[in-house]
Amino acid sequence: MPRKSIAKTKKQPVEPASHDARGGGHGELVVLTGMSGSGKLSALKAFEDLGYYSVDNLPLELVPRFADLVRQSAEIDRAALVVDVREGIRLDRFPSILKKVRKSLPTRVVFLEASEDALVRRFSETRRPHPMGRQTVVQGIRAERKRLDPIRNVADTVLDTTKFNVHELRAHINAQFERGAESKDLTISTTSFGFKNGVPAEADLVFDVRFLPNPHFVPEFRKLTGRHPKVAKYVRQFPQTQEFLDKVTDMLKFLLPHYIDEGKSYLTVAFGCTGGQHRSVFIAEEMKKRLEAEGHRVKTTHRDMPR
Repeated sequence: MPRKSIAKTKKQPVEPASHDARGGGHGELVVLTGMSGSGKLSALKAFEDLGYYSVDNLPLELVPRFADLVRQSAEIDRAALVVDVREGIRLDRFPSILKKVRKSLPTRVVFLEASEDALVRRFSETRRPHPMGRQTVVQGIRAERKRLDPIRNVADTVLDTTKFNVHELRAHINAQFERGAESKDLTISTTSFGFKNGVPAEADLVFDVRFLPNPHFVPEFRKLTGRHPKVAKYVRQFPQTQEFLDKVTDMLKFLLPHYIDEGKSYLTVAFGCTGGQHRSVFIAEEMKKRLEAEGHRVKTTHRDMPR
């Protein structure tokens, strides 16, 4: 079973950078790491487009020297590099090396991961062998996840890319790291799902909407989804629907500023009904509209809705 994995941030103490010839405190380093197939190279490309000096697969023992270069250079202001399982057993040294680097340069670790099913599908689509070299891709994924666990524990941001396509991942990176962007920004995903297929692993908040009347039992709605105007009108007409939407909206308006203050950059709010086709789809779409009206950046996904 894949571990529950959600996009989250942790506040890490960063020791003051030492002063250099330019007056000290200059430079910024982002270390991209995480699971093979989770989108690290796409993320690195996004950082490069934002003006970061980008390096893939830098040997671990060179990271402190690279950090010193960034700190002292007049040309390199921000840099991003990838460190991953290709380092082999040397990865065990990552936490101690990170501690050393943070003494001289502000450094943020971004750990990318995805569900086991998503990673297996991506390796199948690209037909690439897993870098762990196990007999099966699943064995490689599980071995890699275990090896990377100590690095995940020291990450500032853990980002689950299961539901991201390449464009959404790049947009998320841009929103969080672009010059002049609000540092306390939050991307929200409203997700619908069916309880019969399990709760989404990436969900931060889960709401059960099975208390609402079920359009499935109305013959003309059975093959439609919550996006259809007739189904939406049916679900919306009940007083408990509006009361539920109002109460959840009020709760999120209270919670979101606190999540932002704690450094959270991504929040998944999941709404579940029986099959994930009618009620949860309508509620997820309605909540997206309400949160956008409050000025938040919101995307909507429907895990179990028929395509």
